[in-house]
Amino acid sequence: MSTTKKVLTALQAGTELTPAQMAARFKVANPSALVNALRQQGFPIYGNKAKLADGTRTTKYRFGTASRAIIAAGYKALAADLV
Repeated sequence: MSTTKKVLTALQAGTELTPAQMAARFKVANPSALVNALRQQGFPIYGNKAKLADGTRTTKYRFGTASRAIIAAGYKALAADLV
């Protein structure tokens, strides 16, 4: 299984992942690029700002549900390219 598929499977299972966790668990060299690629494929991955136990700030990525407004914007963008 590819690294991308492993990360996607973990997110779909409900796991929240920080970039450091993606790098350590899945050997992802550039976690933000991987998340961006998944988003461009249509997966609703959200990044939430989080404060860790040691006081540092990071982003926790999670799999979510696209809002009605996001779906509408996608259809409008597709329609603009077809006209």
